[in-house]
Amino acid sequence: MLNGGAMAIIIAVALSWLLLHPTEAKGSSYAPREAMADSLTVSLITCYPGPEIYELCGHEAIRVRGEGRDSVWNFGIFDFREPNFVYRFVKGETDYICAGYPFEWFLPEYRERGSKVVEQDLNLTQGEAHRLLELLQVQGLPENRRYRYNYVKDNCATRVYDMVGRAAESDVVYPDSVRYGTFRNEMRAYHKDYPWYQFGIDLALGSGIDYPLTAKEEMFVPVEGERMVAGAHFADGRQLVRESRVLNEGVADPTLGPTPYWLGPLFWSWVVAALLTLVCVYDLWRRRVTRWVFSLWFLLLGVAGSLVAFLVFVSAHEATSPNTLIIWLNPLQLIMAACVWSRRTRWASTAMAWYNIVVTVCMLIVWPMQRQSANAAFFPLIGATLLLGITYAIIISKQSYINKTIR
Repeated sequence: MLNGGAMAIIIAVALSWLLLHPTEAKGSSYAPREAMADSLTVSLITCYPGPEIYELCGHEAIRVRGEGRDSVWNFGIFDFREPNFVYRFVKGETDYICAGYPFEWFLPEYRERGSKVVEQDLNLTQGEAHRLLELLQVQGLPENRRYRYNYVKDNCATRVYDMVGRAAESDVVYPDSVRYGTFRNEMRAYHKDYPWYQFGIDLALGSGIDYPLTAKEEMFVPVEGERMVAGAHFADGRQLVRESRVLNEGVADPTLGPTPYWLGPLFWSWVVAALLTLVCVYDLWRRRVTRWVFSLWFLLLGVAGSLVAFLVFVSAHEATSPNTLIIWLNPLQLIMAACVWSRRTRWASTAMAWYNIVVTVCMLIVWPMQRQSANAAFFPLIGATLLLGITYAIIISKQSYINKTIR
């Protein structure tokens, strides 16, 4: 995918080209059908992962080349400088752009970052190749170029495979081999060295990414798509791929490498849980609540819970709802953060303490029976929340008993 200055230049030039030459493809890849020589070659370009977060699953594009033409069609262009980009991204209203431009502009980015690039020539008839080019031209027109991006179901890779399927005269049959089983498992495989990123995904996305997948659904990751395309064939018996080659060997692994365990979320969740446990032991010993610790912790839960609630109830992302974590992470935790400071609001903080006791116990019991998978780093934090709730309830009940006895 492209971003930053290079992306902006490509958008501006590619779209200007379309506006000025609506019947021509970018990079001189189209001429009227009657003037075409039957020599179009269509290939899939698979770019392996890079170091940036948005590069971890790689990238896919279509290359169309022939006599005097060599263009690439890219469905992975976005502009994070657009107004309210972050808000729209969180809300699930991110628009990506399809653009065609000379292939020579495409490859340098991946050579520079050291990513492997593989080209697979498709075994299309000339009629199918011309039809695909026409579909791409229509998709690249200013009125059609934008599409509503979906990370797992409608992205730079799935759009490419859909285009090939629409252009082909015979159905494409992909191998029926499932490697990961769910979207989340596949993400974890490609994000394994970026645990904080996966922590955020596991926090934000609910059971919508945990249902059993078909083999084709796993092709949302371009590298997996390359493997599936290599073993695919048309229903009429033709192999989908005629020839493959490596355009850029790249380095063995251009990502940032493994994150040390002591910098990962699981380690720090246990550290936080251990510190909160010590606070609970200390508070039970002295029979007083360390209010600033309770307030800070439940403030953090409430803020995180507000984001989760937004994703569940407002966002258009289909994968964000339902999310079982909202039982634990929700805006109600802000009540505890605010009410723990005053005796007048003690009834509210006590109610929230019992809420956390009951719902977290129920959630931990029910979790193995439901579909959603959780990040391992969540459970020490859930346990710490439960312990804080128990500690608060015990201390307040003892203080109330003492006060009644004195009276």
